Amino acid sequence: MAEESMADKTEAPTARRRQEAREQGQVARSPDLTAAVLLLGGLLLLRWFGMGVVAALHSVVAENLAAPALADTNSGRIGAQILHSVLLAGVGMAPLLGGMVLIIIAVNVAQVGFNINGARLAPNLAALNPFRGLNRILGPRQGGMQLLMNLLKVVLVGLIAYSAVNDRLGQIVSVQQYSFLQIFGIGCDIVFAIGLRVGVLLLVLAIIDYVHQRFRHEKQLKMTKQEVKDEMRRMEGDPLIKQRRRQIAVQRAMQKLKKDIPKADVVVTNPTHYAVALKYDEETMHAPRVVAKGVDFMAQRIRQLAVEAGVPIVERAPLARAMYRMVEVGQEIPEEFYAAVAEILAYVYELTGKTVSRAVAV
Repeated sequence: MAEESMADKTEAPTARRRQEAREQGQVARSPDLTAAVLLLGGLLLLRWFGMGVVAALHSVVAENLAAPALADTNSGRIGAQILHSVLLAGVGMAPLLGGMVLIIIAVNVAQVGFNINGARLAPNLAALNPFRGLNRILGPRQGGMQLLMNLLKVVLVGLIAYSAVNDRLGQIVSVQQYSFLQIFGIGCDIVFAIGLRVGVLLLVLAIIDYVHQRFRHEKQLKMTKQEVKDEMRRMEGDPLIKQRRRQIAVQRAMQKLKKDIPKADVVVTNPTHYAVALKYDEETMHAPRVVAKGVDFMAQRIRQLAVEAGVPIVERAPLARAMYRMVEVGQEIPEEFYAAVAEILAYVYELTGKTVSRAVAV
């Protein structure tokens, strides 16, 4: 059933689907990448600021084990001495710890962007179930693959660490010939070399894991055709409702046309694509007014209603197109149309026998 469901998910996720997944904390992220970069960054920070940490710890030990400090039996000064030691060590370690915090933030922002989500911080008691954990680790699919990858990482890390130690076996064997500070320096170099090689290996593996996580995330976000339709319906509204609204709007427009067209004096047409109905009342209007206009189907409907109501239809293609574009329903025509419309109205009045006391102002 799950395979069939995944097989049906062939459509790319919508922007809304991605946003919802992001709000729920479902993002493509590799913890291994964070750990690898943190390891490499921590090693570099130790190399740059390690002497400051050593100096701070040396000062703490020297102050607390000095003869005056050991001879001081005043218990009231213990708290102040502890606070002073903590502050001294904190100042020395501040660059190291601060740098590691910045590295963690930078790596996570680079992977998922700036995304603060409280849903991931909510307690999940189901995650404490040991059987679910075992099933995830030892499961036949992703769990088994993850276990195999972890074992492979352990083997590779062991080989890399051995190669770093093997190159310095001579130094390790002859370490008794050196002083304490020299031994300390050799130990630091060996640890740094091992950490650097292991960090580079883990970084390569983590990049591969991050690419895999992105691929899995995209695959999980894919949607079926029905899910895409439902998503579009939620975002744009139900098509049936939108269709019903359009029908209601058309019905209202038709009702208005049936009411206004019989009152018009003339309908100017394209002849087929545009239709503009004009009415002129010399007592209430300064110029003829557009009472209805339409293009294509609406223009055809205006002509039909005009024929039924006995309203004259005059073909003036340029004038009809110009008035349709420039004059809205309910507005009087601009002065540039006065002459052409006056000529049409004069013709219509002569045709119908209607008389007016004055013509349109020209």
